[in-house]
Amino acid sequence: MSYSDKENINILCAVMQGHGINHAVVCPGSRNAPIVHNLNECPQMKCFPVTDERSAGFFALGMAEQLQEPVAVVVTSGTAVLDLAPAMAEARHRRLPLVVISADRHAAHIGQQMGQAIDQPGVLSRFTLMDVNLVDPHDDLTRWHCNRMANEALLAARRGGPVHINVPYDEPLFNFTVDALPAVRIIRSLAFSADEMAVFDALKPVQSARKPMLVIGQMPQGAVAPRVMDSLESRLAVLVESLGADGGGVPFDELLPLVENNPDFEPDLVIYMGGTLVSKRIKAYLRRLDVPMIEVNRDGEVHDTFGHLSMVLKCSETQALQSMATLFRDEPAYPFAQRWNEALETIKRHFDELRPDFSQMLAVKLALQSVRESGLPFILHFANSQPVRLANLFARQHVRCNRGVNGIEGTTSAAAGCASVISDRVLCVTGDLSFFYDQNALWNSNLHGNLRILLLNNGGGGIFSQLPGLEVSPARDKMVAAGHTTRAEGCCQQHGVDYRAAYGSEDLYSGITWLVQSDSDRPLLLEVVTDIDRDRRIWQQASDAIHL
Repeated sequence: MSYSDKENINILCAVMQGHGINHAVVCPGSRNAPIVHNLNECPQMKCFPVTDERSAGFFALGMAEQLQEPVAVVVTSGTAVLDLAPAMAEARHRRLPLVVISADRHAAHIGQQMGQAIDQPGVLSRFTLMDVNLVDPHDDLTRWHCNRMANEALLAARRGGPVHINVPYDEPLFNFTVDALPAVRIIRSLAFSADEMAVFDALKPVQSARKPMLVIGQMPQGAVAPRVMDSLESRLAVLVESLGADGGGVPFDELLPLVENNPDFEPDLVIYMGGTLVSKRIKAYLRRLDVPMIEVNRDGEVHDTFGHLSMVLKCSETQALQSMATLFRDEPAYPFAQRWNEALETIKRHFDELRPDFSQMLAVKLALQSVRESGLPFILHFANSQPVRLANLFARQHVRCNRGVNGIEGTTSAAAGCASVISDRVLCVTGDLSFFYDQNALWNSNLHGNLRILLLNNGGGGIFSQLPGLEVSPARDKMVAAGHTTRAEGCCQQHGVDYRAAYGSEDLYSGITWLVQSDSDRPLLLEVVTDIDRDRRIWQQASDAIHL
């Protein structure tokens, strides 16, 4: 038994084996011959040769309908792929799991008068649930990508519908020198049902783990109830940012440098739910740990954020949390969870007791403290970059942020839109580049006095001063960080927004009180003017002072 030397073909065939795909309709051709050869070598695969691609597509469709299982149809490059369109359209409208696998040439050859060479990726996208292009891998990152794409496509087919897997590779085509297919990761998918016992069965891996960790990304307000979180914290290490829980997050990003090389803090299972995480450190930390990871999301989609996903649980995050709370109800406290949560409480207490000098850090800390002490109903909107990272240090309530793609645009506009449809006060905390980029948010007749804006202006993109290595570039301050001397007073006057500025601690204390507690029929804006290097030093000093 021997297999092709094309790594993307071998990864695909191994993933197909892992997903139990046992039937393939194969069409003639030289470009797809390595794929056909591999499938013919796979012990559990049954191959059915059909010459005409149009007929082959419907032949596979009939098999899939009868078996209620994904069936592959393998074609060569060029117009052979287009001949699958009628069968793919039928499969899409009837939700039948047809898996089209097309061989392809290297992208460099497309449009260069090469035979049987068309632009194949996405050519059937009008009729597919998913299209993937398995570029031949050359390192660990591209192998992970190839594996993930193959898993995602086959999981999509099992959800009910056609997918297209395009496989480009170079000549020579017929080197069958590999003794065995590679050991590959298989990502499973499981949908929660309303049956409580089925839910518990799905969560058994969590219950059997001795060092489970729960990581929560961005979630809607109200999705993660504090009482449920409290019931889980003695059994799981719970890492949640201010964007994820109603009670605010824990500043675990500042803890990671102290524990990332300590095996006592390494989990043996990770459950991940919610949207994007702000912390880059947690992503890097979990990517280097080879432990099973389970994702919970209501759509059953694959988000392999940490690189080791083993299962997707299709259900609401709230349902999963409540089920885990019930599952762990009679379990004793786990030492691993206690170790993590005690360390997190130490970091949280450090920032609660911190008294930084005049800086953006002080401005955000005072603003959030004033909101809590006011007793007034507030919705918090934070901009990306430095503001949302400061929120993760000090927010003890839920924070909203345009974190889907992490852009700087639209923060003030999103906060203004929120404020226009509620009577509660909305505090928008934004950096200077975000604010001036979105200053037309104030050119809006729908604004009222419940909109409050805290503008952190240190004359540029402050986060760029914290990126190691960039300080040596003479282009950093002016061209990368967009250094400037712009102030917001004129913009506020033009649009009828009440304005104050703070250049020191005394101005800041009184300004925060005015911004948070004043009654007003017009929006309020407090501009806090700081020094970018001083902001960086104060943040670094605060981090350096952390001890467990």
